[in-house]
Amino acid sequence: MAAMIERPCPVCDGRETRPHWRKGDVTLVQCRACGMVFANPVPAALASGEHYEGLAAGLYLTADKLAADYAPVRFERELKLFRQFCPQGKVLDVGCSTGGFLFQLEARWPGDYERLGTDVVGPALDYATSRGVTVLHEGFLEHDFGGGQFDALTMWAVAEHLIDPSKFLAKAAVMLRPGGHCFVLVPNLKSLAMRLLGSRYRYVMVEHVNYFSAATLRRLVARVPDLEIVALRSTHFNPVVLWQDWRGQGRRVSDAERVALLKRTTSWKQRGGPLRWGYRAVETALGAVGLADNLVAVMEKK
Repeated sequence: MAAMIERPCPVCDGRETRPHWRKGDVTLVQCRACGMVFANPVPAALASGEHYEGLAAGLYLTADKLAADYAPVRFERELKLFRQFCPQGKVLDVGCSTGGFLFQLEARWPGDYERLGTDVVGPALDYATSRGVTVLHEGFLEHDFGGGQFDALTMWAVAEHLIDPSKFLAKAAVMLRPGGHCFVLVPNLKSLAMRLLGSRYRYVMVEHVNYFSAATLRRLVARVPDLEIVALRSTHFNPVVLWQDWRGQGRRVSDAERVALLKRTTSWKQRGGPLRWGYRAVETALGAVGLADNLVAVMEKK
């Protein structure tokens, strides 16, 4: 039996909860005080980062996953949003994985950014280094970066994995210069996929310990007085995932299947044409009403 740890609500530290969903080894509860949905208890290996080291060979470093991570379309939404708020400067990507986002920053806008990445998965960082991305082999909370030195800090698909995300935001606020920006992208608890599929959705999984709505994400940021949300949007949509998970009725989707689908969808996005235009129209419509797959918040340091 894996060691498990209990934790309070990651948004308000509340201890009173009600059952939400149960899926295999995942138990989700909802905070009675603030409405946040989160996993409790959680495997201790998630808190230490040990769990993610075990995913490197079978997920992060597979040829198809790396090709998708470094495809120009992979971070196109994030890059467009990032550029709006940070046209140049010093950037830290927390949870940078194999370095795809930071690589694209330099590829698209050479010389505009001083880039640094950090993660808990050593082999992924080694690959990022091989692609010319500067990385730090030390945990974000443990390393002393000094105060007020970054113009931007990004956490793309990171906060849903964190046992205590408020600590990460508090440290981000210290590290940002006044007027600097923090970008956070997380799965959307109120997405169309979540509403239709519930716990059958493949991203209700062991690695995801926090399930944010727009309201609970705002409450989390409100705990950090020096950060103010200046943009909050719903983005991304994958109809193939919705269809497959509807048919699969909640069966576990293997890492190999996830990577295979990522390869296919990356190829479709790169082709363009009517199929891509139709997809974009649907994604835009869902985003406008808060039903797209993810939430992305942009925070400014006061």
